[in-house]
Amino acid sequence: MKLIAPSVLSANFADLRADLEMINRSEADWLHVDVMDGVFVPNISFGFPLMEPMRKYCTKPLDVHLMIVHPEKYVERFCDAGAWSVGFHLEVVDDPLPILDLIKAKGVRTCLTINPDIAVERLVPYLDKVDMVLLMSVFAGFGGQKFIPETMDKIRYIRQEIDRRGLNTLVEIDGGVNAQNASELFAAGADVLVAGSAVFGAADPEAVIRAMKS
Repeated sequence: MKLIAPSVLSANFADLRADLEMINRSEADWLHVDVMDGVFVPNISFGFPLMEPMRKYCTKPLDVHLMIVHPEKYVERFCDAGAWSVGFHLEVVDDPLPILDLIKAKGVRTCLTINPDIAVERLVPYLDKVDMVLLMSVFAGFGGQKFIPETMDKIRYIRQEIDRRGLNTLVEIDGGVNAQNASELFAAGADVLVAGSAVFGAADPEAVIRAMKS
């Protein structure tokens, strides 16, 4: 599977509707929505008010990535706001299962995420309980960072575990993704690539998305 999820964090918020309409025209599969709280990560992005125009003007599924503490307080509201999938970080919770249950009860797809300094093995007990795992290939909270090469080994490891157990869990990669490394990431076992500045910063974003998928 080769899915591309451009990150709206890199879009032009002065003309967000135009960028959302570009995503609609493009071969992008999802729109990735990065929510930052200024606590778990140093930056603050946006919350529920921007979900409404994104849901209104974007025809692609909204893939919500919560970079926040206490996700249990907010996951249901993001589901209600139009999220197609909701992911949160494993390292901010003691037990992710009750939060995953909250998301599932809303009929929304589930995702568990880890930062680069968290051992990928920590995801293994939950592979059969989530629809997707998201491996950060940069540290969450900043756009435009360089891809961390060690992520490749993590992708291969988690793909092997998923395949060994015959699961349908998707592997998503976020951070430093571009048209130059997309094919290598897919070959390593990724299913979904999140790209921000590589797409929205390009002269022809639709061509970049097309190139990444091919």
